[in-house]
Amino acid sequence: MEAITKIRPRALVRACGGPRYAVALAVDALGTGLLRPFLLLYGVMVLRLSAPATGIAMTAGIVVGLVCMPAVGRWLDRGARSTVVAASMLVRALGVALLLATPAGHVWPFATAALVLGVGNQAWPAAHAALVATVAHGRERDTALAAGRALRNAGLGVGALLATACLAGGATALRAMAVATGIAYLTAAALARSVHLRARPAAGPAEDGAGAGPAPRMRALLAANVVYVFCLNVPEIALPLVLVTQLHASPVWSAAVFVANTVLVVTLQVPVTVLLSRFPRRTVLAVAGVVLTASYLGFLAATSLGTGGAAPAVAAVSVVCTLGEIVYAGSATALVTALAPAHALGRVLARFELSTGFGLAVSPAVITTLAPHGPGVLWGGLAGATLLSASAVAAEKDGAGKDGAGREGTGEGAAEEDRGARLSRR
Repeated sequence: MEAITKIRPRALVRACGGPRYAVALAVDALGTGLLRPFLLLYGVMVLRLSAPATGIAMTAGIVVGLVCMPAVGRWLDRGARSTVVAASMLVRALGVALLLATPAGHVWPFATAALVLGVGNQAWPAAHAALVATVAHGRERDTALAAGRALRNAGLGVGALLATACLAGGATALRAMAVATGIAYLTAAALARSVHLRARPAAGPAEDGAGAGPAPRMRALLAANVVYVFCLNVPEIALPLVLVTQLHASPVWSAAVFVANTVLVVTLQVPVTVLLSRFPRRTVLAVAGVVLTASYLGFLAATSLGTGGAAPAVAAVSVVCTLGEIVYAGSATALVTALAPAHALGRVLARFELSTGFGLAVSPAVITTLAPHGPGVLWGGLAGATLLSASAVAAEKDGAGKDGAGREGTGEGAAEEDRGARLSRR
């Protein structure tokens, strides 16, 4: 599979599912950005629930939402694509409706709304990746996945900025943001459903040969992914916790780190993915672990500088961490879709998203548990676990096959060859 040498915007939009689907992604991300960062505040300020009860309900919603992934994987393997994406958006719209209908002081209706939102949030990434994998192939698909992530981060950032500006309005503004979020989800679902994209169900292994063989187990990759995804919560949880509570720095530093992270992901995700397309995906993913490990060690060194220079140093090292995140995000899902045989693409993506969702669910608890024990325990622990994960990713074998660069032993090429013409538009 040839490497991508330049970015072609029109081809990239087609590879992402077309203009309407790209608009659906943007609208969906905008709505998510309006509410998701402030869902806890909604429970506290609007519904007058205690912060612990609200947090527990949100965490339970995320964890229980993972239970839906096997069913989502089987649905995708029956050929559904845009329907599953639209369904994940409609489920979130239902969650917003339940949120708006929750009376003040009642935690169980809020927990139900959080659960429904969690189901939609967990189902969407696998459905989106399956849709892109059906439209685009090879390294073009990798770039399309990267472009989708950049577009989503842009929408999330704009939504969060709009929501922040509205927070001065108190509970009334939060209710208005929830209404806007519901409308955005409904609009995005209609746009996604209008794409009418399906994949012909793949034939069984006996008919399709090696390309339709058993789904790869990817045990090391899935276990490593649980650790890798901690990097996604470093700018939002670990760094604010360290900067504000341990280094006693101004909250402005935390905001600056978050903004820089968002801007870098939006601007660099596609170019970096294109630049690294000349290398095997597994190698790139292992390198991402090394970069993240280096950033965690950098945070450890930065926090030892004292209150004067620690905050600027942490902000500088966060750029390295973001680069590691970009390399990870541009290679992980791409590697999984390349390894998956066509008849099991949905189930393989569902298993991968289970590992991602689990990592995102446990990382806040792990980070907040390690942080009070000092920088050495927090950053040293993350560095050691991530480096071990990178080693496991590099060492894992996927069986026979060739990767995009023609080298034996990755299994990427054989799986991709089977996915060429399984597409239909109704």
